[in-house]
Amino acid sequence: MHAASDDPPHSAQGNLLSPVIVSELKPSARFLTYRELAERLIPYVKDLGFTHIELLPVAEHPFDGSWGYQVTGYYACTSRYGTPEDFMYFVDQCHQQGIGVIIDWVPGHFPKDGHGLAFFDGTHLYEHADPRKGEHKEWGTLVFNYSRHEVKNFLIANALFWLDKYHIDGIRVDAVASMLYLNYCRKDGEWVANDYGGAENIEAANFLRHLNDVLFSYFPGILAIAEESTAWPMVSWPTYVGGLGFNLKWNMGWMHDMLDYFHMDPWFRQFHQNNVTFSIMYAFSENFMLAFSHDEVVHGKSNMLGKIPGDEWQKFANLRCLYTFMFTHPGKKTLFMSMEFGQWSEWNVWGDLEWYLLQYTPHQNLKRFVADLNHLYRQLPALYTNDFSYDGFEWVDCNDNRHSVISFLRRAKDSEEFVLTVCNFTPQPHSHYRVGVPEAGYYVELFNSDARQYGGSNMGNLGGKWTDEWSFHNRPYSLDLCLPPLATLVFRLDREKTTTAYQQQLASDER
Repeated sequence: MHAASDDPPHSAQGNLLSPVIVSELKPSARFLTYRELAERLIPYVKDLGFTHIELLPVAEHPFDGSWGYQVTGYYACTSRYGTPEDFMYFVDQCHQQGIGVIIDWVPGHFPKDGHGLAFFDGTHLYEHADPRKGEHKEWGTLVFNYSRHEVKNFLIANALFWLDKYHIDGIRVDAVASMLYLNYCRKDGEWVANDYGGAENIEAANFLRHLNDVLFSYFPGILAIAEESTAWPMVSWPTYVGGLGFNLKWNMGWMHDMLDYFHMDPWFRQFHQNNVTFSIMYAFSENFMLAFSHDEVVHGKSNMLGKIPGDEWQKFANLRCLYTFMFTHPGKKTLFMSMEFGQWSEWNVWGDLEWYLLQYTPHQNLKRFVADLNHLYRQLPALYTNDFSYDGFEWVDCNDNRHSVISFLRRAKDSEEFVLTVCNFTPQPHSHYRVGVPEAGYYVELFNSDARQYGGSNMGNLGGKWTDEWSFHNRPYSLDLCLPPLATLVFRLDREKTTTAYQQQLASDER
C-alpha cells in the first residue's frame, strides 16, 4: 500500500527499502537510508491517499535475492539502510503523517546459513532433526520445530519485539500455508503424518493461535494478517471458537481468478463469468484482504500491464477497470509498488522501479486515477464499513455473461447509504444499458474509470441519471445507463437533490 507524487522516491524499490542499480555508470549509487526514505516515501504514499505502507521483511538477511524472506537476525533490523534508531525515525514519521506501518514477518522457515539459526548449538535446536518435517526442499530452508516451547517463545517474543520497540502497526505472516500442512510441496514419502494420520501440522496451528492470543492481549489495535492460500477454515476467526486468531486473510483465490480473467481476450470473458462472481460465494467466510502481490510480478509472470491483452489504450483501460472493481469489491486492499503508475517490466530486486515512466501521459494518468480512487474509497463508508458481512453486499445482476457486465450494491453499516457499481469488462460500449435500483431518485456518477483525465474515451452519464419507474432486475426502479468500454462506474443516490426535486414537483402539482 503506497502512493505517488510528482517527486517519486527514486530508490524506493525492493522491499520498499532497496537499492538502486549499482553499475559502472553509477559509481555513487547506494541504498537510501531510513531517514531519506522518510523524506521521499511518506509524502509519496500520503499524496495517493493510502493508509498503510507494508514493508517486505526488514529483519536482517544476508542475501538481497531472498527479498528479506530468509532471515538470519530475527531481532535485528537490517543495517542496509541505517541504524535501529533510523528505522524508529522512519516509523515515527509515518505515524505523524497518519500512515500505518506493516511488516512482513517470517516464522515459517529460516536459511541454512552457518551464522544463522541452523544447527545452532551443534544440534537441531530450532529445526526438526527429521528432514521430512524440518526442511523445505523447494526453498532450500529449514522449518521451525513448533512442538518445542522454547522455539515458540522465541518467535512470539520476536513478534512482540517489533511491535513494542519499533511501534509497528501490524504484521503480515508470510507463507502460513507452508506452516499448516506437513505435506506442503512434498511428494509422497517425503513427509510424516500427524498423530491422527492427517497432513495438518497441529503444532503449527496451535502456535499461530497462541501467537495471536498473546499479540492481541498486549496490542489489541494491531493488524495480524495471514498470507494463507488454501481452504484451511477459520483463519481469521477468534481462537476461542477454534480459529487461528488473525484479523485478516489474503484472498489469494480472488487474486488468481481476476488475473486469469483479465489475461483473456475480452471476447472469451463471456465464457468465464464465474471468475468474477465466484469470490462472493466465500467472501464472508473470512475477513479477507484483496492483494496484488510481489509474487505476481516476478519469475516470468509479467507486470500488470503485460498480463493484459490488447493495444496500449486497452491495457490501461483494463487495468483501471480492474482496480475500480477491486476497490468496490468486499475486502481490504493492497497494491504492490509500481502498480500505481503502471510499470511495464517485472519487479527486479536488483534494480530500481521504472520511475522514468512518469514523464509519459498514460502513466501520469494512471497515477492520478489511483489517487482519486483511494480518496473516493475513503469518502464512502459503504465501501469499507461492512466488508465482512452479507449485509454489505448485494448483487443487482451477475448473469449477463453475454455482455460481460456485472452490477452490485455496497451498503454501509448502520446507515441507509449504498453505492451502485457497474462493470463492463469488454471494449464494447453500451449506450442504453438498464440496471435495476432499490430506490427512486437521482444517482450521481461518482467515479468513472473511463474519464478523460485518466486517459479514457470519456463516455459516461453526464454526471448522473434519474431513475425510471420501470421495474428491472427484480427492483422497483431502474437506470438507463451509458456503459463505457472496459470501464467500471460507481453511483450513489443523491438524497438531497432527490428530495428537493420531489418537493418542487409536489408544489407544482398543488398549484
